[in-house]
Amino acid sequence: MSSLNRPARLNRALLTLIGLILLAAGGFAVATHFGKLRLLAPDTPLVPGTARPPGWVWYVIAASAVISGLLLLRWLGAQLARNPKTHTWRFGTEPDRGTTELAPGTAVEPFLAEIRAYPGVHAAHATLAGTRETPALALVLTAEQDGELSTIRDRLDTHGLPRLRQALDLDILPVTIEFRFTTRIGTRTR
Repeated sequence: MSSLNRPARLNRALLTLIGLILLAAGGFAVATHFGKLRLLAPDTPLVPGTARPPGWVWYVIAASAVISGLLLLRWLGAQLARNPKTHTWRFGTEPDRGTTELAPGTAVEPFLAEIRAYPGVHAAHATLAGTRETPALALVLTAEQDGELSTIRDRLDTHGLPRLRQALDLDILPVTIEFRFTTRIGTRTR
C-alpha cells in the first residue's frame, strides 16, 4: 500500500478498533452473564427504573442494529477491494512448436516508464488483468499539484495506449484510469 493512500489505512485502523471494542464488549457481557466476571451481578438492571420501555423502542433498536451491521459490512467489503486478477498470457497456437508466456507486469513496465516521463505525472501504477482474449487495464496515475489532467489524458489516448495496444497486438484494450494528486509540493527532480 502506498503512503499516499492514507484513507484506506485509516479505514482499516478504524474497522480494527471498532471490531476489537465490539469483541471486548460482547466478551464482557457473556462472561458477566455466566458469572465468570464478578464486576456486576448478573441480575443487575442495565438502566435505572423498573418500567419497561414502549414496544416501538425494541423495533427501533433492532432496525438500528441491522442497518449499522449492514453498513459496517459494506465498509469492510470496500476495504477488501484489490487490483483485478492477473493471468500469464500465452502466445502460440501450436504447442509442439512452443509457446511464449508473458507476465502482465513485464508487459506494462515499458508503458509505465513512458507515462512516468509525461509532464505533470508524479507516479504511475498499472495492472494488466484478464486473459489475452479478455484483457483489461487498471491504471492509477498520481499527478503533481500543477499537473494538467486533460493534457495527460490526451497524451495517453493519442500516444501511450495505442502503443501499448500495438505492443500487445490487441485491437481493443478496456482501460480504467484513476487520477490522484500527490501531497508533495514543488516539482520533482529526475
